[in-house]
Amino acid sequence: MTDPVIHFSGFFILVTVLGISAQWLAWRFKLPAILLLALSGLAAGPGLGLIQPSEQLGAMLNPLIGLLVSIILFEGGMNLRFHELKEAGRGVKRLGTVGVAVTWFLGSISAHYIGALSWPVALLFGAIIVVTGPTVIMPLLRQAKLKQRPASLLKWEGIINDPIGALLAVLVFEYFLYSGSDAAAIQVLSGLAAAIAASVVLGVGGGYLLGKAFSRDDVPEFLKAPVTLAFVLLCYGLANMAQHEAGLLATTLLGMTLGNMRLRSIEELRRLKEYVSILLVSGIFVILTANLDPQILTRLDWRSALLLALVVFAIRPVSVYLSTIGLGMDWRERVLLGWIAPRGVVAVTVAGVFAASMAEQGYKGADLLLPLIVSLVLVTVVLHGSTIGWLSRKLGLAAASQNGILIVGASYWSTDLSIQLKQMNIPVIIADSSWYNMSRARLSGIRTHYGEILSEHAEMELELNDIGFLFATTANDAYNAFVCSRFAAEFGRNKVLQLPMHQAAEGQEKKSINIANRGLIAMKPKATKEELDLRHYRNWQFKKTRLTKAYTYENYLQTESEDALPLLLLRQDGTVMFHSEQFPIKPVEGDILLSYIPPAPDKQENQQTEV
Repeated sequence: MTDPVIHFSGFFILVTVLGISAQWLAWRFKLPAILLLALSGLAAGPGLGLIQPSEQLGAMLNPLIGLLVSIILFEGGMNLRFHELKEAGRGVKRLGTVGVAVTWFLGSISAHYIGALSWPVALLFGAIIVVTGPTVIMPLLRQAKLKQRPASLLKWEGIINDPIGALLAVLVFEYFLYSGSDAAAIQVLSGLAAAIAASVVLGVGGGYLLGKAFSRDDVPEFLKAPVTLAFVLLCYGLANMAQHEAGLLATTLLGMTLGNMRLRSIEELRRLKEYVSILLVSGIFVILTANLDPQILTRLDWRSALLLALVVFAIRPVSVYLSTIGLGMDWRERVLLGWIAPRGVVAVTVAGVFAASMAEQGYKGADLLLPLIVSLVLVTVVLHGSTIGWLSRKLGLAAASQNGILIVGASYWSTDLSIQLKQMNIPVIIADSSWYNMSRARLSGIRTHYGEILSEHAEMELELNDIGFLFATTANDAYNAFVCSRFAAEFGRNKVLQLPMHQAAEGQEKKSINIANRGLIAMKPKATKEELDLRHYRNWQFKKTRLTKAYTYENYLQTESEDALPLLLLRQDGTVMFHSEQFPIKPVEGDILLSYIPPAPDKQENQQTEV
C-alpha cells in the first residue's frame, strides 16, 4: 500500500514543478503563462492521470483553494495604490458598481432564456461571471506591459470584483436557501451587513494596527513577512466565521491598507508577497485544471455554447460601454476593457461549492452550473491570454518592445547619449531632480522626468511600458547602486547598469559596493562620471558603426582608438545589449555599435561605415 504522506508530498512537488516550469517557459518563449499553466494541469490530470486533486486532497481541496486565493487577493490589494485612482478612479467605481449590475442582470437573463436555467441558478450564474480575478489578470498584465491607465483599470477591477462577485453569489445562494421562509430578505441583508462590517474591521482596522506595529518596530524585520502572512490567514478565517466568503473582501482590504501606509519595509513585503503569489497562482491553476472531469463538459449543448458566446462577445462589451459613458475614456481603452475579462480560480471555486447544493434542492439546470463556469474559464483564458498582447499593441496601448532605456542623472554626457539613442529609435527617458540639468534634453525633444526617481511621484508619473533597461549615471556611486537595486526587480538584474565606481577605477575593488547590491558596470572600469565629463570637454563624441562582412568587429578594434568605449549594440531585430565587464558584447554582422570615442586626427581616414 502506498504511504499517504509520500503520496501527498509527491502531489505538491509535482504541482509546484509543473507550475514554475510553465511560468519559466512562458517567460522564455514570450507566451501567456495562463495558457501553459492550464495545459500543464490538463496534461497532468485528465490527460495522464498523474494528479487527481479531488481524490488526493478530498475535503481539503476547497478550503485550501480558499486560503490560497485569500493570499493572492492580499498581494493584489497591496499593489492597488490610491494614487492610481487619479488615472482610473471614476472608471474603477463605475466598473465596480454599474459594471457589476449590468453583468449580473444581462448574464442572469441570458442564462435563463438562452441557457434554459431556472431563475435561481441563472441569478447565481450571473453573479459568478461578475468575477474577473487577479489570478489571471495579473499574469496577463505582466506579460502585456500595458500603459498605466488601462493596466490600472484592469488590475483594480479584477481585484475588487473578485470578492464582490463571490459575496454576490453567496447572497443569491442564501436567498434561495431561505426562500421558503419569511426571513429570506432579512437573512440576505444581515449577511451582507456582517460581511461588510467584518471586512472593514479586520481588513482596514486590523491592517492599520499591524502597519502601526511595523512602524514602531514592535515587530523585528525578520518577522515582518511571517507575521503578515499569519495575519492574512487569521483575517480570512475570522471574516469567514462572520459571513461565508467575506474573507476574500477582508484580505483585499487588508492588502490595500498596508500597501498605502508608506511603511519603510513595504517594498520588501510587496516583493516577497509577489513571489509567493506567483507560486500560488501557478499551483492553483495546475490543481484546478487537473481536477477537471472531461465528462462534465459533455452535458453542455448548443444553448450552453450560445450562452458562453454571449457572455464573452456581447455582455462584457455592453457592460464596459455602459459603465464608461461620460468618462471621456478613449475608444481604444474601451475596446480593450470590453474584450479582456478572463475568469479564474474564484469563479470555479464558488460554482463548485454552490452547484451541488442547488442540485440537491432540485433547481433546474444546477447540474450545468459548474460545466458552464469551467468552460467559460477555459474559453476566456485561451482567448484573452493569447490576444491581449497583440490587441493592446494594435490599439497603441502597449509597447511593441521593451528595449527603451531609463537614464538616471542628467549631465552633458548622458544628454548626448540620450540624443544618440533617440536617433537610433531606441525609447529613452532621462530623469533628474534638477530642472536646469535637464534643459538641454528637453530642448532636444527627449522624454524627461523631473524629480527624485525613487519617489512616489515617480511611481505615479513614469510610463515604463516601453522601457527595459536602467542606466544610473550620477556622480554618487552609492546612489547609483541603490537605484539599480530598487529597479532590479522590475527590469531584471542583468538590465540595470551603473557607471564604474571610483574605488574600482583606482584598483580598490574590495572597498567598493558589494556586487550583489549594485547594477552591472557599464563600459570599462575607469569610465567614471568625472572621467566621462573630462572626455566630453576634450571633444569626445558618440559614434554609431554598422558592422558588415567587409567591416567586422575585429576591424573596428584594430582601427579605432584603444581608448574608445563600446557602450551598447542595437541588433537587427531591435534588441538592445549593453556592454559590461560581466557580459561583454559580441557583435555580429548587421549590428549597430554605439561607442564613445576620442576626436580623430584631422588626416586619419576611417574605413567603417557610418549610420
